[in-house]
Amino acid sequence: MTPDAKVGPSSVATVEDVWTVERVKSLGVMTNVETAAQILGIGRTVAYRLAKDGDFPVQVLRIGHSYRVPVLRLLEVLGADGDRID
Repeated sequence: MTPDAKVGPSSVATVEDVWTVERVKSLGVMTNVETAAQILGIGRTVAYRLAKDGDFPVQVLRIGHSYRVPVLRLLEVLGADGDRID
C-alpha cells in the first residue's frame, strides 16, 4: 500500500458535499439526473431506473438520449425556504 492511499471512506464532509439552496440555484435552469439524485440522496443507478420508469421524485424531461431535471422542481420538492438542504 502506498503512503497516500486512503483506507475506507472519509467521514469528513467537504464543502462540495453540502447542497445549500444557493448552490442548487447556481446550477441554472436544468441539471442532469446524477446531480439531482445526489441532491436528493439517491444513488446513480436507482436514479436512472426511476427516471426511466417515470418514478423520479421530481419532473424529469427526456431530451434525446439525456434526462434533464428542472432546478425549480428540485427546489420545490426540497422546500427550499432555508439556507441549507439536509
